[in-house]
Amino acid sequence: MERRTADRLLRAHAQAIGGRVRETTVSAALDRVLAVQAQDLAAAGLGLRARVQGLTADDVRHATDTERSAVRGWFMRGTLQLVPAADARWLLGLFGPVYLALAARRLRELGLDEALCERAAKLIVNAVDGEGPLTRAELTERLGTLGVESKGQSAFHLIRRTALSGLICHGPQRAGEATFVLLDDWLPASGPPPVTGSAAVTELARRYRAAHGPSDVEDFAHWSGLRTTVCKSAWAAAGEPAWEDAAHIPRGDVRLLPAYDNYLVGYRRRDLSVPAEHERRVWPGGGVIRATVVVDGWAVGTWSGGRRGAEPVVEPFAGNEPLDAAVSAEIARESADIARFYNASHT
Repeated sequence: MERRTADRLLRAHAQAIGGRVRETTVSAALDRVLAVQAQDLAAAGLGLRARVQGLTADDVRHATDTERSAVRGWFMRGTLQLVPAADARWLLGLFGPVYLALAARRLRELGLDEALCERAAKLIVNAVDGEGPLTRAELTERLGTLGVESKGQSAFHLIRRTALSGLICHGPQRAGEATFVLLDDWLPASGPPPVTGSAAVTELARRYRAAHGPSDVEDFAHWSGLRTTVCKSAWAAAGEPAWEDAAHIPRGDVRLLPAYDNYLVGYRRRDLSVPAEHERRVWPGGGVIRATVVVDGWAVGTWSGGRRGAEPVVEPFAGNEPLDAAVSAEIARESADIARFYNASHT
């Protein structure tokens, strides 16, 4: 088998989006892939749907809000991710200091000096502690008592700083909106983090390799956002995973991946996932990454819609040329599964 095809099959299999692999629970999927992009919480749910058999939107909500087995926070690259609750503290210990340091300049640009930042953190902690879960808008209102403007990015950066400091985290949704809670209340510590320092970066590299298939240290640095020198040491220490023979992986597996899916952001290069001539269809600019149709990890089109009972609209890369019958049938099944994902708990 040609090497590029084999690597793609192994990557799709590792990410549970190919080879007929689907996990059975949110926890199992997150244990497998470590993190799911969650800037858009609805897209994160669809990313899990693509990897979990029979999942519903209520199952995702149950995992985040009731079981607390999945936690949303700022981790890799300083972006919002859903990660296993068991990994949240060591990941925060690794990434929190990195992105606090990087955010310091932006805070100064906004006129938020260290004294105000500390007062804001105390106010946020006291408000959440005394009033229960609070939304970003509610915390922004409370920060107004310190003279923080409600418009602009000041309040957001102060809330994010408090979360990166390990004081608060995302808690249950309220009317579809995220709230913040005290980290120690939501995820009581059961002891020191299992790994810290260089051991934490090595563990991150090990988990990345297992979750992303054949890859290199540049992919790891791109995905994590950590310095290349740090990544090289961790990559060497993590050791090579044992990959199965790609020839044994079933073919013809179609998935509808959401916008910003892990599979599209997890590697430095895009040539194993999207045809070069169609890259702009997936990455049109402005930080946008569109939802894609992939066959064995190879993008063949984009899609949109699918929420509130609407049928997904698929736009094949081939333009007016129809996809073959087998792929079209699999797309129809995936489209029906997205409707089931949203509607199953209401029937």
